[in-house]
This record gives sequence, structure tokens and C-alpha cells, in this order.
Amino acid sequence: MRKTAVLLSFWFSLAALTIAGEPKSFELPLWENGAPGALGKEPKDIPMAMVRLPASDRPTGALVICPGGGYGGLAMGHEGHEIAEWANQMGLAAIICDYRHRSKGYGHPAPLQDAQRAIRMTRANATQWNIDATRVGIMGFSAGGHLTSTVLTHFDSGNANDTDAIAKQSSRPDFGILCYPVILFGEPKSHKGSEKNLLGESPDPKLVESLRNDLQVTQDTPPTFLFHTQEDKAVPPENAVQFYAAMISHGVPGELHVYEKGRHGVGLARDLPVTSDWSNACRRWLEGRKIVGN
Repeated sequence: MRKTAVLLSFWFSLAALTIAGEPKSFELPLWENGAPGALGKEPKDIPMAMVRLPASDRPTGALVICPGGGYGGLAMGHEGHEIAEWANQMGLAAIICDYRHRSKGYGHPAPLQDAQRAIRMTRANATQWNIDATRVGIMGFSAGGHLTSTVLTHFDSGNANDTDAIAKQSSRPDFGILCYPVILFGEPKSHKGSEKNLLGESPDPKLVESLRNDLQVTQDTPPTFLFHTQEDKAVPPENAVQFYAAMISHGVPGELHVYEKGRHGVGLARDLPVTSDWSNACRRWLEGRKIVGN
């Protein structure tokens, strides 16, 4: 573990020294001393943060990114690295969360623990990474959208008495972005594969309900931007619509965009002329909230 600590220190120092140059990319284990509930010490048991810092002479906002994959894999390309590049182009630091999932041998609560840890880690390293700790958000796609919606509705203020500086940080994001998210656990319009991978064959109904996240929205839920497509058959748009309706009921600021065209999993939708505008709409929303462009 001493070797890991030295590596962490090296990367933190490198990021601080080179922030004024080109975007810097590096990877760090989310848990220096092993993730909670880890089944071993193989790479699959070590969730990672893939950090990409933009060139900036002042602190930037940050975006933790949760790729989709049905809680059985991670779509690291179009829902991970491409999104990190897009975030950097807006001037945001990007932290891709390589979270544990069923193909690695893990179900609930491991993905949630990893995503919350990524939020805490980003805040704990705000100074070293040139990040404004009050502008740390989270974004997710499909099942990664479900994970993101869980982080947005299940958070804590951190443990002030913990000896781990990261654990002291709040896991509440300052904003959220949900892209064709799975929301309606336990309902016909949900994505049953994601439910099974996360919770197993016969989960406790109370657990399923606690992770149907439109029911978990409160007035404390962070401002959230959502987009979906009407043609999505794998995860119907009702998932996003009902989360947004819950936001309205509780006075949570945000926007919902439902586009006519586009199958499930379109990512930035660069090959869809109208639907591809979602990323521009999202940027305008972020600018309006002073997350980017100030």
C-alpha cells in the first residue's frame, strides 16, 4: 500500500504542476486500501477513477461520468472517453468512474459506493486538480443513469471523524445529468436486465422500491438535466419523464429534453442531426447555472 500512496502523491503533484498545459490524463484507484466488500485484489476488484484535467488558469467545475452497460459492463467508448473529451471542451474536469458491476462479480451496493467515492475524491483533491469543489456534478447513461440518479437521491455529508480525508467529503453532487436513464425499478417500463444484474434474481421488494429513484426525489435533490429519445425501446422515455415530474413536484430545478429520433445508447448522437443537439442544450443549461463559461 505504501507504493500506492507514493503513486497517488506523484500524480497529485504532477496534476498541480502541469495544469496550465494540455489536458492531463491519469488513473487512480478509488479506494487506496481496497474497496469495501472487495472479493479479491485482481484488477476487477479495484474500481478506478480515470481523470482528465483541462488546461485552465483558474479552478474549473468537474463532472464524474458513469458509463452505461446494464450493470453488467461499461460502455467506456461513447459513454465514457468521448464524454470526458466533451466535458473538457467545455472547460470541465472529467472523472470517468470505472465502477464495479455484475460481470466483475458485484451487485448493490458496490456501484453506488464507487460512484459516491468518485464524488468525494474529486472534492478532496480540488486544490491539487484545480477544481472548484462547489461545482462537482455527476452524469450517467442508461444503467449508469440509474446509478447517477441513485447518487442524486441517496447521499450524505461525509464522516467528519474519519481518518480518511476522502471519506470526510460530502457525496451530494452539485448538479446531475441523466442520459436515457433507467429509473423505474420494479415497473414494466424499467430495464429488467439492469435490475437483475444489480439486485439479483429475487430482491427484497423494499430494496427495489428504494432504488426506484423517481420516488426518492426530495427538495434536496440537486438540479438535474435529462435527455431521452421517443424511439428508445430498451429504456422507454417514461423513465426520464417520471423522474422529471418528481423534480417538478418537489421544486427541483432542471430541464427535460425528449427527442423523436434515436435508438437506445446514442451517446453524443453525432449521426442524428436533431437529437445531437442535446449536448448543446446541456451546455446552455450548464452555462445558465454558472457551471461552465464563467
